[in-house]
Amino acid sequence: SQSGEDNSLYFTYSGKSNVLEVKQLNYQVNLASQIPWYEKLKQMQLLCKSGPDSHVSIIQNLNLKVHSGQMLAIIGSTAGGKTSLLDVITCRHHGGKIKSGQIMINNKPSTPQLVKKCIAHVRQDDRLLPHLTVRETLLFIAKLRLPACFSDSQRKKRVEDVIAELRLRQCANTRVGNEYLRGISGGERRRVSIAVQLLWNPGILILDEPTSGLDSFTAHNLVITLSRLARGNRLVLLSLHQPRSDIFQLFDLVLLMTSGVTVYSGTAKDMVQYFTELGYPCPRYSNPADFYVDLTSIDKHTTEKEMESLKRANTLASLFQEKIKDFDDFLWKASEGDSAVTTTSKQSDQLPGVLKQFTVLLSRQVSNDFRDLSTLLVHGFEALVMSLLIGFLYYGHEERLSIRDTSALLYMIGALIPFTVILDVIAKCHSERAMLYHDLENGMYSVTPYFFAKILGELPEHCAFVIIYGVPIYWLTNLFPEAVHFLLNFFSVWLAVYSARAMALWVAALLPTLQLSAFFGNVLFTSFYLSGGFVISLEQLWTVPYWVSKVSFLRWNFQGMMQIEFTDSIYDMTVGNVTIKVTKALGLDSEPLYISYIIIGGNILCFLLFYYLSLRFIKQKSNQDW
Repeated sequence: SQSGEDNSLYFTYSGKSNVLEVKQLNYQVNLASQIPWYEKLKQMQLLCKSGPDSHVSIIQNLNLKVHSGQMLAIIGSTAGGKTSLLDVITCRHHGGKIKSGQIMINNKPSTPQLVKKCIAHVRQDDRLLPHLTVRETLLFIAKLRLPACFSDSQRKKRVEDVIAELRLRQCANTRVGNEYLRGISGGERRRVSIAVQLLWNPGILILDEPTSGLDSFTAHNLVITLSRLARGNRLVLLSLHQPRSDIFQLFDLVLLMTSGVTVYSGTAKDMVQYFTELGYPCPRYSNPADFYVDLTSIDKHTTEKEMESLKRANTLASLFQEKIKDFDDFLWKASEGDSAVTTTSKQSDQLPGVLKQFTVLLSRQVSNDFRDLSTLLVHGFEALVMSLLIGFLYYGHEERLSIRDTSALLYMIGALIPFTVILDVIAKCHSERAMLYHDLENGMYSVTPYFFAKILGELPEHCAFVIIYGVPIYWLTNLFPEAVHFLLNFFSVWLAVYSARAMALWVAALLPTLQLSAFFGNVLFTSFYLSGGFVISLEQLWTVPYWVSKVSFLRWNFQGMMQIEFTDSIYDMTVGNVTIKVTKALGLDSEPLYISYIIIGGNILCFLLFYYLSLRFIKQKSNQDW
């Protein structure tokens, strides 16, 4: 029964057959544009213009034609142009330029809009939320990606179909995991990445190195799955390094590339015969894929070997171009008879609206965050320990603290904890960045619902954090023992910590790497800290830090807490026996208390606006390197 199940198709692609065609493609990459600006700055190259040498030809005179029901494998050694070809087909060729030729999907020129409609692209570095199970991951994607006309039961059925199709039943209730959290295996994670794309039932499925990092048995099973998907009236295109022989036999068509030139393109079963006719028979018991990839690879050990292998590759490429002229049929040899196309009543493909996207993203955010119990406990423990350390430092005074000690305590309350929050938030944002990049590029949702889901989803954690931190300190240090004073003080701390969180979100979205974000966040926070009115009095500040202090949330939080603590309080000064209101002495009562709240609130709104604009207009990169 197992083998019977293996051959079953849970659902086929029900749209019309697809044809993907690449005509005379020549593609170049500007290597200078691939270097990030901060690397250029390091090498003093920022003002240097890239010369013509920086343009490298990646793909030359490539022709290709694939139909629904076929699986095409692009094979070849590394740096042969495989990933670049997939990027060009899916309109993701950033930093590259198509010099000539065109890509046609169903006889229409390829555009990002057309690609989004009919092509699913499974990349090597697909990221998933680690704390959700496989089934939950797919259900959330189904709510975001399937048309709005689908009912909940239809969405669940589609998820179960995909789980069955990709043999994920045994791990459906296991967490996805990541490099730090144990979860499903590498092969299962790769199949979940395919499942995410398969949910919306695309007609064309493109996979970049789907078997890399997998053992041969798992890789073989994965390609069997892809072959079955192709039989379900889909067009499957994948790049592989060197497939083993049992995997090679599963392919319908093979494109063998080396250094951007095509050495062979045709049916997999005819490849050995083709090369045998050219005088390169495959030795007995050898894997054809291994043998011919090695034959066409460029050997860079020595200059002589490189010249020799380059010459052989170019000769084979030109021989192949000659063959195309005479044997057009040989190039495009397709399996006889297309798969039967099942047509269904045309349904609206209108995706869920912004409000629905928001509710799904909010639910996903909260589910993932609250499953991460270890991180939540560490953050809670961090807040409690800092609260107790500061609290017990000032504990045990029967009378109230002196003016100097009280002002130092109030500044410390507002300035110590936000710094840890900034680092935590930046690290978390960068860990989610690749997934956000892929989701936005795939059109799964837009920036606006993600922004609001992120802000609201993290509010409960923020509130719990500030309660654990703010409540013990207040009562341990014997501050003004009245409920109103306590609540006003707590609200000021809540706003200041949230302002730090909003600043961290903006910095994380603004800059491309974790190190740069942490550096810039540190610089901003230190500027606010030094101009906060405690390290040096506001009257002593020169022009620049004085204006920084005007917008520093730490300064306004400190001013607000001082007013809350010292208003209605009379302290005895040791000079003589004169009693004065201390806020007059510190020069921190020139504005009423509500101004402090308004300015800290304005800080929060500005940082959140900057965060939104950064998400909206700065490309969120998929990896840490750039």
